[in-house]
This record gives sequence, structure tokens and C-alpha cells, in this order.
Amino acid sequence: MFDKKNLKEALRLYAVTDNAWLGERTLAECVAEALAGGATFVQLRDKQADEAALRAEAAELLALCRAAGVPFVVNDDVETALAVGADGVHVGQEDMACERARVLLGPDAIIGVSTQTVEQALAAEAAGADYLGVGGVRGTATKPEAGVLAPEEFRAIAAAVDIPVVAIGGIDVETVPLLADLDVVGAAVVSAIFAADDIENATRELSRIIDETLPA
Repeated sequence: MFDKKNLKEALRLYAVTDNAWLGERTLAECVAEALAGGATFVQLRDKQADEAALRAEAAELLALCRAAGVPFVVNDDVETALAVGADGVHVGQEDMACERARVLLGPDAIIGVSTQTVEQALAAEAAGADYLGVGGVRGTATKPEAGVLAPEEFRAIAAAVDIPVVAIGGIDVETVPLLADLDVVGAAVVSAIFAADDIENATRELSRIIDETLPA
């Protein structure tokens, strides 16, 4: 299990998987490239896989993340996280309640929650969330329903809670510099990593810009 005292640092470049751009590649190959390029956190998000396939993916990615010393969580599916021994889960406002996930996974698990308002952020923290995913920074095809938050909304959420905030939604090499004004500790990235032809180099470039943008 990942030591949560290092969580803030681990959230700097948070890779969220998407099978839409695999092509001839396997998901494990893509995640291995992202880790080699400097991804510091990995979330498995696969809404199409059945239970058996999701667990197989999770077990494979967990092994890669363990070898890299990077935390690994599963989107929404607490049962899969428990079955494979993942570090935790990330849940949305429509997914299993954070409080219930905490009961099932225990105090050492990492639980992240997607939020868009101060009220949601405060509720998530009170329910036991370890970090918040807040966004979007810019519109994104990955989650077109998510909407875009103004910089002052990011800052209000970050000021309201004592847990780390990660920006998500429309983040790529062009938008990473916007994070300097949002009071976030890192960026959660989907297509800018997994849609790239060269995932390792794309991740390395994102990591470089994040290091230039956000204080250590």
C-alpha cells in the first residue's frame, strides 16, 4: 500500500487511462510508457470492461505501478480495488459515496473525489477523501458533461479544504501553465498522454512543464 504521507507529491502528474486510443497497443504497454515518462499516479478508468476484464486490467497495471513506486487507484469500482489490492479508488458525485468507500477500503486506502463546488469539496473532505479532482480547466471530449470552472472557483475550493486539489479536464501542454493560478498541486491528464503517438515523450514533456509551473 502506498504511504499516504507522500500523496501530495504523487499527485503532480496523474495519468487517467482511456482505452479509446489504444489502437494496436495494449493498455499495459501504454501505462508502462507513461510511467517511464514520469507519471506519478495512475487511475484505471474503463467504463466498458466487464468485471473479469476490469480486474485483469487492474492487476496488470497495479504490478507496473508497484514496480515504479507509483500509487494506483481504480475509478469508481471499490470491489475491483479490493480484489486486486489497489491503493484505492476515485469516485465521482454519481458513484459510490466516499464515506461508504472509506468504510469498505479502510483508513490506509487512497480515496479521491471529483468535485466542482465548495459544498461538494467540503462534503468529500468530511466523508474521508484524501484528495479532490476539480475541473475542468478547459472543455474536453473525454467528459463533455463536466463543464469548465473559472480560476476563482478552483481557488475557492482549494482554500476551503485541507486536502490536496488536482486539476482535471482539458489539460495538455498548452493549458498546464494555467495551473499556476489555480492553487492546485498537480494535473490529472487523459488524452494528452494516452492519445499521443509517443506516450513516453508526451508524458515527459508534460512533466517538464508541470515542474516549471507548479512549486515543488
